[in-house]
Amino acid sequence: MLKKSISRYSPTLLRAPELQTRLSALPRCQQFGLSHDALLNLPEQDLSKREWFIIDSTIREGLQFCNAFFDSNEKREIAQRISDFGIEYIELLNPCVSQQSFDDIKAIVDMRLNAKILTHVRCNIGDVDRALQTGVDGIDIVIGTSSYLRQFSHGKSIQEIKKMAKNVIEYIQAKNENIEIRFSTEDSFRSDIDDLMDIYSFVSELNISRVGIADTVGIAAPDQVYKLVSQVREAINTSKCDIEIHLHNDTGCAIANAYMALKAGAKYIDTCVLGIGERNGIVPLGGFLSRMIPVNKEYVQQKYKLKELKNLENYICNHCDIQIPFNNYITGYAAFTHKAGIHAKAVLNNPETYECLDPTDFGLKRYIHIAHELTGWNAIKDRAEQLNLELNDAQIKELTEYIKNFASVKKCNLSDVDNILINHGEYLDRQLK
Repeated sequence: MLKKSISRYSPTLLRAPELQTRLSALPRCQQFGLSHDALLNLPEQDLSKREWFIIDSTIREGLQFCNAFFDSNEKREIAQRISDFGIEYIELLNPCVSQQSFDDIKAIVDMRLNAKILTHVRCNIGDVDRALQTGVDGIDIVIGTSSYLRQFSHGKSIQEIKKMAKNVIEYIQAKNENIEIRFSTEDSFRSDIDDLMDIYSFVSELNISRVGIADTVGIAAPDQVYKLVSQVREAINTSKCDIEIHLHNDTGCAIANAYMALKAGAKYIDTCVLGIGERNGIVPLGGFLSRMIPVNKEYVQQKYKLKELKNLENYICNHCDIQIPFNNYITGYAAFTHKAGIHAKAVLNNPETYECLDPTDFGLKRYIHIAHELTGWNAIKDRAEQLNLELNDAQIKELTEYIKNFASVKKCNLSDVDNILINHGEYLDRQLK
């Protein structure tokens, strides 16, 4: 009989005196959802000194995005671009998907990219045997461990999963002792915590490179991610293997969850360009980097060619028939656009007042939006100077009031503002009358 583990925990933030409260005393809701309770008890971690790596899954998880189709040439081009960007690992499809998938993996392996090439397979000899034939640098093994997947997918018990894992891992090692192996549970956050610790501690002794944690349905919250990663770190032999995490974005926490996973001791983060993937996708590459740059800008800059990010995203957009969202991290057209008057004034004096990222680091520019009723005279003055107009502060302020009144009743654009500034004599005369 399979163990039921479909309870859900609604996170409660505990005050300092309550942090030692027993986990079993926390409120629980017996409905579909998480089986891991979490405490907000996070010791200080200096991530600026922590090493971490990205495993990009655009040509694996990304192909599960509803609009995604990449032909063989496009897969090779994406792999080349991702590797050139500086990504350390590229994860590809299971070679058993089709003969074409097998051929595509071999072709990418033969490109001899700087990035290591991985393939994602099920926990069985047939899959890994086919994977070994491709010549990849690493094999990512996955098997479902939640009660949902054990009952409705493969029907295996935890002991059977452990036996399968041992057989498959030892088979790979007998064929190629130098290949990297990751063993991951699927639907980790809805799996029984004791079962997970049993599996992770067992496989970590089998000389694998990484254990994987997967928030397959995107249900985990940041504190729950921190707690589970911390528990896995305690359970495994960290002298032999590291922790990788795969985080879906169904509830909007993927980037925050990746950050908290690193804080708890994970070392490898799965991403996709623009976060494309099954349903709402996974951690977006640009979004993850935007989170990590404030932590250690120098580390990120030395690893990745940030100025190529927009080109990389545009390539994926063009081949998925989508556009970069207006509010996309870093590359969205609104990302470095400042509108409100007090914002514009401060940014003109010192951009750091309202920016934690520098657009020039990504080959981009900031934009001060001035054609609206929220505009301020400092922004209008800056535009007048760009147009080489000689206007004193009093005139600028009068024109600003005119622009604000105009924009409050009619949609206004930069051409309208420029027209008012260039023909300032006419508009200032109207103000006097």
